[in-house]
Amino acid sequence: MTNKTSTQTLETTGSDILVWLRFTVLFLIIGGFIYPVVTTLVAGAIFPRQANGSLLEHNGVVVGSSLVGQSFSGEQHFIGRPSAAGDGYNPTSVSGSNLSVTNPSLRERATATSAEIATRENVEPSQIPIDLIAASGSGIDPHISPEAAALQIPRIAEVRGLTTEQVQQLVTEHTMRNPLGLGMPAVNVLELNLALDELNQ
Repeated sequence: MTNKTSTQTLETTGSDILVWLRFTVLFLIIGGFIYPVVTTLVAGAIFPRQANGSLLEHNGVVVGSSLVGQSFSGEQHFIGRPSAAGDGYNPTSVSGSNLSVTNPSLRERATATSAEIATRENVEPSQIPIDLIAASGSGIDPHISPEAAALQIPRIAEVRGLTTEQVQQLVTEHTMRNPLGLGMPAVNVLELNLALDELNQ
């Protein structure tokens, strides 16, 4: 009787294990293959631009993504936030500076950046918006505040031979605001600079 009961128990246990293995394989297939494929295809069909990285083109050539900031230099373009990601705006090395507010290096960096911006824009350091001095937490933030963009309008207008009204209009057109009033307005630097280049063509 005992042997018979033991045999039945082993058969039941073996059957249960087989059922669980089937369920495990089934959910692995559904969750690890079917679901990702379906969601990727649906996202690509409904939001093709976003699903492909929100890429931006200029004259038919991909020049970047609206989600990743880029480094601009010279007098003819709007300058974005400082970046602490790798050598600057490196999406494979996303990070902030990780310097504490009491770190002398952070203070020195902020002072040097303020002086550089003040000279470039011909303003007092106290007039510079904080987002032009401080790096974002990711280090690849593509946006600046409308105030940071406005500070650069006189320089851009003078160098490009445009009126300040023309440049201000571009900034206004590329200022994003949440329709629900949530968050802060922001200007995408790459998109703004591309529009600026098109205006001067």
